Amino acid sequence: MSPEELLSLGFSRELVVIIIAALPIFELRGALPVAINLFRFPWYYALLLAIIGNLLPVPFILLFLDAISRRLGKIAILDRFFGWLFARARRQGGIAKRYERIGLALFVAVPLPVTGAWTGSLVAVLFGLKFGHAFLSIFIGVFIAGVIVTCLSLLGWVGAVIAGVGLSLLAILSLWRASR
Repeated sequence: MSPEELLSLGFSRELVVIIIAALPIFELRGALPVAINLFRFPWYYALLLAIIGNLLPVPFILLFLDAISRRLGKIAILDRFFGWLFARARRQGGIAKRYERIGLALFVAVPLPVTGAWTGSLVAVLFGLKFGHAFLSIFIGVFIAGVIVTCLSLLGWVGAVIAGVGLSLLAILSLWRASR
């Protein structure tokens, strides 16, 4: 369903941005360009809405995924699905496993498909991170990804390069401190 279709159903532009940001795969990577370039929201308002939407599913995933997967895993086809999902998350979440909280934040911060808040939450559950630590790390990662995507939406590739260089330096400094 496109943003225009959601608007035609009576959803406000703000709610459309929040819904897009809450969806897996799209997350704030899809919501911010819609908010900034289509709806013409100011960047700070678009960023706030996208972060709120992107974080909405996180507590539910962190709190209930393990129990839901155990219950639904009794059904053969769902057991295969959860097995595939968890194996994929383990492969994707190597940096999170190695550096835990900092690694999880960096994993979520990369604004590419399959590295956002949904997968970060799944990785946190798989590696047994405590709720508070996981949520804070995911929040930091979502914020960093939001800054990158906002710069990309406003300034094109120049903004993305500037944000990427700055945040890469910050990530390298954080990893260097964590490894000491």
